Amino acid sequence: MPADFGARRGALRELLATDGLDSIMITDLLNVRYLTGFTGSNAALLVSAADSVDGENETVICTDGRYVTQVAEQVPDLRAEIDRASAIHLLRSGVSGRGGRIGFESHVVTVDAHRSWAELGGGVELVRAPGVVESLRMVKDEFEVGLLRDACRAADDALAQLLSRGSIRAGRTEREVARELESAMLDHGADAISFETIVAAGVNSAVPHHRPTDAVLAAGDFVKLDFGALVGGYHSDMTRTFVIGSPAQWQRDLYELVQRSQTAGREALAPGVNTASVDAASRSVIEDAGYGEYFLHGLGHGVGLEIHEAPGIAKTSTGTLLSGAAVTVEPGVYFSGRGGVRIEDTLVVRDGGPELLTLTSKELTSV
Repeated sequence: MPADFGARRGALRELLATDGLDSIMITDLLNVRYLTGFTGSNAALLVSAADSVDGENETVICTDGRYVTQVAEQVPDLRAEIDRASAIHLLRSGVSGRGGRIGFESHVVTVDAHRSWAELGGGVELVRAPGVVESLRMVKDEFEVGLLRDACRAADDALAQLLSRGSIRAGRTEREVARELESAMLDHGADAISFETIVAAGVNSAVPHHRPTDAVLAAGDFVKLDFGALVGGYHSDMTRTFVIGSPAQWQRDLYELVQRSQTAGREALAPGVNTASVDAASRSVIEDAGYGEYFLHGLGHGVGLEIHEAPGIAKTSTGTLLSGAAVTVEPGVYFSGRGGVRIEDTLVVRDGGPELLTLTSKELTSV
């Protein structure tokens, strides 16, 4: 199923009408990609509220001369202009010469850029429109979910390869395991890694975002792996925690607690549910056990074209989950100087229960 970029722009036009905007200037490159499929490093897109899905006469993309061929191939359904100062060009060229209210992405546009746009005049009123496209990106279409599945599969398969090889073992360093895992994701179909892989062993497993070092894995260690694959611009995100050798009783108890918390968070995912209540469902399991102070972060976040995007799932988050939102659920408990456990999945919110995309077992595993 190919991406329907025209339908995405159509959904954006509906929001423009609601906000009383005649058009909107898109300069965030991820949002340009979401709306057009263009992946170059310089572009602006002016979406007109007056256009219909079948007749986008006023909507135009602009990029520079490096991407003449690429924009023609990736965005055959829109008129393309060529100028390095893409946004300025669109405002000057007469595309917006009718004047009117033009929204702009105030969360990414610099003060200097806004000032230069305002100085162009032409009867244009620039209106702050932060997060408009991001609100659409929260709900993934089936094309996007397919890419998320592929990214999660690459990560699952890479980890399975390491486990089958016995690569997570005493005597290896965190950095060695991380680099092998990253290479395996590429071997299993990833275009790149989603973010710097976390491998945290022993006391380092109690650091939520530890960066791999030359610390040596040892018998009795928790080993926490937080990693993801990038496929077609979409990210996966998964955390699994293992034990080298036979786990001690405190490790079994801690792992079982985090596992129950993670299950509660996953089961709370449903369309229309308040995001803070999802966090509470998971967090209360840990708090009731007396370890609430050791759960140091929010429960999860949206994932897609960015590794962290809306919606946030935390105690202080607002809003409700929408069907089709892709999110993580990742509770953790961290005992400083001793060790910690985090378990994380990527899921898609669905009617009737979430779709689990990261399929590696979450049972306590000794390696």
